[in-house]
Amino acid sequence: MSDIIQRAVDALSARIGSGFDGGTAKFVITGEGAIVIDETGVRAGDEAADVTLTAAADTFQQILEGDIDPTSAFMSGKLAVEGDMGLAMKLGGALA
Repeated sequence: MSDIIQRAVDALSARIGSGFDGGTAKFVITGEGAIVIDETGVRAGDEAADVTLTAAADTFQQILEGDIDPTSAFMSGKLAVEGDMGLAMKLGGALA
């Protein structure tokens, strides 16, 4: 697992807590790997999910640091979303 993925897992765990209700989300960090978020918590993984969000490492870092909100990243084309948009919006709210 890359350092970027491990740092992202740690940061998301701190923000989301012990779990995310309502479905399974996956963040794909281009060139680094993937992170899964579900009712059991946050972990490195690449299994199927209800929604998949894909971004470059720098965009993902900006989202985590609050420099850009997920909606703005999506609208500007820096964040791709595939799957359940309602779940993506719920996750975006948890990250804001």
